[in-house]
Amino acid sequence: MTAATEGLRLNTPSPLVRRLVELLSSMRFSISLLTVICIASVIGTVLKQHEPVNNYINQFGPFWAELFMAVKLNAVYSAWWFLLILAFLVVSTSLCIARNTPKIVTDLKAYKENIREQSLKAFHHRAEGALQDAPSAAAQRLGQALVKGGWKVKLQQRSTAQGEGWMIAAKAGAANKLGYIAAHSAIVLVCLGGLLDGDLIVRAQMWWGGKAPYTGGGMIADVPSQHRLPATNPTFRGNLLVAEGTQSGTAILNQSDGILLQELPFSIELKKFIVEHYSTGMPKLFASEIVIHDRETGEKIPARVEVNHPASHRGIDIYQSSFDDGGSRVTLASVPMNGSSKSFEIEGVIGGTSQLTKGQGDAAEKMTLEYTGLRVINVENFGGASASGADVRKVDLGEAIGARLGAANKTVTKKELRNVGPSVTYKLRDAAGQAREFHNYMLPVDTGDGVPVFLMGLRDTPAETFRYLRVPADEEGSLNGFLRLRAGLADPALRGEAVRRYAAKAAQGAKPELAGQLEASAGRALALFAGEGAGTKAAGGLQAISEFMEANVPEAERGRAGEVLVRILNGVLFELAQLTRERAGLKPLEPGDKTHGFMTQAVLALSDVHLYPAPMAFQLKDFTQVQASVFQVARAPGRNVVYLGCALLIIGIFAMLYVRERRLWVWLAPQGSGSSATLALSSNRQTLEADREFARLRDKLLGGT
Repeated sequence: MTAATEGLRLNTPSPLVRRLVELLSSMRFSISLLTVICIASVIGTVLKQHEPVNNYINQFGPFWAELFMAVKLNAVYSAWWFLLILAFLVVSTSLCIARNTPKIVTDLKAYKENIREQSLKAFHHRAEGALQDAPSAAAQRLGQALVKGGWKVKLQQRSTAQGEGWMIAAKAGAANKLGYIAAHSAIVLVCLGGLLDGDLIVRAQMWWGGKAPYTGGGMIADVPSQHRLPATNPTFRGNLLVAEGTQSGTAILNQSDGILLQELPFSIELKKFIVEHYSTGMPKLFASEIVIHDRETGEKIPARVEVNHPASHRGIDIYQSSFDDGGSRVTLASVPMNGSSKSFEIEGVIGGTSQLTKGQGDAAEKMTLEYTGLRVINVENFGGASASGADVRKVDLGEAIGARLGAANKTVTKKELRNVGPSVTYKLRDAAGQAREFHNYMLPVDTGDGVPVFLMGLRDTPAETFRYLRVPADEEGSLNGFLRLRAGLADPALRGEAVRRYAAKAAQGAKPELAGQLEASAGRALALFAGEGAGTKAAGGLQAISEFMEANVPEAERGRAGEVLVRILNGVLFELAQLTRERAGLKPLEPGDKTHGFMTQAVLALSDVHLYPAPMAFQLKDFTQVQASVFQVARAPGRNVVYLGCALLIIGIFAMLYVRERRLWVWLAPQGSGSSATLALSSNRQTLEADREFARLRDKLLGGT
């Protein structure tokens, strides 16, 4: 018996009901629904779920973001159409099981002993032989031999013209048929478990229980009751953030249009959050030392939660999901980027904000400083990159292939991992609500050029990567040297003095008119670099000098003129740096590789600082870290149902693939003092194993005759 693919046909006068039931109970319909669910699951895996709308707009654009929201691709597993397809799959598969199970059970009970003896000669596996004992004794002997071999046997006596004959009907491998029932039942159980552990019950409370997602802000304690789910909620899965030294008993359930608050029958207190790293900087251990405070009994239960090692209380599992900042206090020092602002310090809490004022009087602009993140450890790869060109004399094909074969941890380039220290992330939001995100490191970083630099990153949207301004550190490892040079560049009087000093040194012993020309050229180059030159679109820097040359110098002479201008600019900026140090009461810079490297990087940073979109940056001066642990709390009654379904699915698939259903018949007819035997074997799959098994049975039962 093979499972039918057509649907169940009811004897009903309504053709619509008959066709609908036939469609729902057909195997083709079930397979189609399963295919759609698989495709939807792939989409839900690839596309991040329950993200803010702005993230989808930034990543995919307004059109696709609106389309995703319309068809609920941002929340596939809780979308109405996904749950509807899942429900139809449960109904369709259940009808398939209900239609085929009676046939399978009937077929399992049947031995098919009424088969005609002439039909045995039509089987592919058949054999004939002669036995010495009578049919009755031979039937008993052969039947017992088959039973010992694991077969189920039934004997039937028949009257023939030659006398009393016996039909031996045996069967084995009935688990193959049971595998069909187990595999299809597994699909139903997994779907039911998914419906139980999904958002179906939560949405039912929203539809008929008066619950609604919360879209506002403020304290959790101030959220009204219509946005809260009771502690008796039979199924939920939410997140709970607990800072060190605090406790919380309200989980957050993310919805596509807001959040719901889930009350827990206990509260979780975080004593200590533990994180360990490998030498590569990858996290090795996330663990939380917690105390569970039972609200009903007042009992305090200590527990430890690690990744893949959850804790459980009152049927609710507590998983270690991730970690976050729990409100660390930071002290930031402003870094003037325009050379004229005054430096100041400001304190804040990660997750909080501070108000700033840009400008004075009626033209003052309000800005909001948002403290978004603090990272104490930043492990970066400083492995040397290969050269851009390839030397054919150094190309070894065997080495190139070997570098990509073998162990998975083999790489073409070596990694040099270093911890570059703490960093802070913040946003500056203007009065119109537009914000830029900044990521600045606390300590200077040696990027391999020999000059430690402070990395100041920025990006306009979360979808972009950070672009970094590299500000060189002075001999004291601070930003003061660069800031003095930046302030001097913004001071016309100081620029003029630096130009005069440079011209006097460079034109020493030359004609007066040549010294005057050099002073004029140096002054013009420095003014262009400072952003005060006319005739260029650039705000300043090397780009302004390049635009000036393109507009005033013939193309054939630009290369030589550019070298001269850059040499003059470097010399004037060096004199400007010496002037700023002189005014600060510091000794002059000593010529050498270290000074040359500092000035080279300073020139590049001064050129790029004109493109910095904020009048100031903020450097991390001090911090007090407070860590927080993010737990996932879940009450999942359908989990055991899913586990049972998975077990049945494994059993069913193995039964259908690796268990062969076989049936065996032996007809024993009287022949003289003995009997003649006709042997036939039937198998649901014609394999070499079936051939070998038939040969063994033939030799065993008929003695090789």
